[in-house]
Amino acid sequence: MSPERTPRRRTCAQMIVHEWLAETQPDYRDDRLAAEADTRERLESGEARMLAAEVTTIPVVVHVVYKTDEENISDAQVHSQIDALNRDYRAQNADKSAVPPTWASLVADPNIEFALATTDPDGNTTTAISRTATTADSFGPDNGVKAQATGGTEPWPTDRYLNIWVCNLAQSLLGYAQFPGGPAATDGVVILYSAFGTTGNVSPPFDKGRTTTHEVGHFFGLRHIWGDKTDCTGDDLVADTPKAQRPNFGKPSFPHITCDNGPNGDMFMNYMDYVDDDAMFMFTTGQVDRMNATLAGPRHALATALSTPH
Repeated sequence: MSPERTPRRRTCAQMIVHEWLAETQPDYRDDRLAAEADTRERLESGEARMLAAEVTTIPVVVHVVYKTDEENISDAQVHSQIDALNRDYRAQNADKSAVPPTWASLVADPNIEFALATTDPDGNTTTAISRTATTADSFGPDNGVKAQATGGTEPWPTDRYLNIWVCNLAQSLLGYAQFPGGPAATDGVVILYSAFGTTGNVSPPFDKGRTTTHEVGHFFGLRHIWGDKTDCTGDDLVADTPKAQRPNFGKPSFPHITCDNGPNGDMFMNYMDYVDDDAMFMFTTGQVDRMNATLAGPRHALATALSTPH
């Protein structure tokens, strides 16, 4: 990928998409509130902690949408991303040892695993890697990659598969996801092809699969670590992550103090900040609880998809 097209700082269009859906989909705000209420109920009841005690396996389909040969990434690159997700979502990533000692006890295993689906929506055997040629140079944060009419491809049933679209993104974006409660027709995750996986056409500093780890976190209901406000009033709805003023980029030095959060400062090594791939390596216990509450509630169908006959 040419240097001028390789983002140097993490950029996620999560809140752009959230606001866009709120403006264009009449039911979105109410549906989001309902999904959030459902998640909160599962947290308070303890159901989330019960689900987290067992491994939940999520069936995945990857839609590769490409104009150039470089964008048509290999099966090996796709598989490397699934492997990276499985390391990060089982806390088996070796770099978690770099978490500062003050937060080491908060590093938690979400007990979530990912597997490329073995059957398609019609029950036929599949590799779960679809390939779609497009005439579009790139896609923006408007869900265009998710429909054939706008140069992309439709999702597989979003209550049965985690749909991931891999394509060239405009505006120096690395990716975006849809929060729980959004429209079924656009549910899933979108990732820049050069930030997907750990081998093949990937470009540093986003070559360890952490863009997808970050976006899937949003898909499971996590907010950005700073709560998407820059005046220290932001709230990521997780109690064990410190307040932070704004996103961190690159490879910060510990501690980085903002919002009177000393002596330890920002938890910038969290997957839900904006640091480089090799500088993020943890979810907290609170984040794990929230993701599992989402799987027990608004994403329950997906959590049981592999064990339910179709």
